[in-house]
Amino acid sequence: MFRIFGLIFLVLISVSCDTQSKEEQEIEKISIDLEVTRFDKKFAQVTAENLPELKAEYPYLFPEKFTDSMWMAKATDTIQQELNVEVEKAFPVFSAEEDGIYDLFQHTKYYFPSFNTPHVITITSEVDYRNKVLLTPDYLFISLDTYLGKDHPFYIGLQEYLKKNFEKDQILPDVANEIAEKFVPQPESKTFLAHLLYYGKILYLKDKLLPKVADSHKIGYSEEELEWANANEEEVWRYFVERELIFDSNTDLYSRFLYPAPFSKFYLELDSESPARIGQYIGWQMIRQYMDKNKVSVQEMLSTRAETIFNKANYKPKK
Repeated sequence: MFRIFGLIFLVLISVSCDTQSKEEQEIEKISIDLEVTRFDKKFAQVTAENLPELKAEYPYLFPEKFTDSMWMAKATDTIQQELNVEVEKAFPVFSAEEDGIYDLFQHTKYYFPSFNTPHVITITSEVDYRNKVLLTPDYLFISLDTYLGKDHPFYIGLQEYLKKNFEKDQILPDVANEIAEKFVPQPESKTFLAHLLYYGKILYLKDKLLPKVADSHKIGYSEEELEWANANEEEVWRYFVERELIFDSNTDLYSRFLYPAPFSKFYLELDSESPARIGQYIGWQMIRQYMDKNKVSVQEMLSTRAETIFNKANYKPKK
């Protein structure tokens, strides 16, 4: 009997891997016209003589309200020059990141054929960590000075929960997040469930767009934080259920369990041990179970209401 069950299990695993392999083979065939411009390097070499040419080539990066003298003052500012030096040290070439972005765009095009490949432009932004990556219909801007490593002197004074993701390996997850936000509809209600599943959908899209990236990087957790979330999934879910938070519309729940912070806020002694955004993690697991149990496409899942997903997922946290 055990041998039969073992054989069935191996067959199911084989079929699943074969399906995944065929899907990846189709994705690899997708051609992407990827253009990457190291504008950070170009601006680092700007002079009063070639500034007009640079402005003509990239007018969208030079707002007209700023004069040429102001741009040159910025270019020769000691802080900007330090940024240029440090970014050049960290990113003398960008080939590995380009390969990752190409693969990400292939996956995006596979799941969303209407996706138009943006022109990728690397910049410096005086460590504007609120806009590390910015996606527009035509351009994808990546601020390289926000990916110099969490211990870089530029980040002294910033809180640990912010700078822990100022690493090179967070570029792809951040880009994927920007892309996912373009395809995931905003929550249809103020309930905690609707917002929890909104982030769950984004993280599930990152599963599909970044199949080779570790879960910890997708959600921006350290390995220890992910281990805590995995180990305490059942207790967290019980806390939400017993306090009747699932269908609660109190927006304070967003900052407690969904938004970036030093930790999640259960108002218990364990708070300091918990990672922030634990509600996003729970929403992610619920979407994963919903997709495992229901034969629906990614696009269908994205347009499905939170209550329907909740009911059909029959979510059972890991013990």
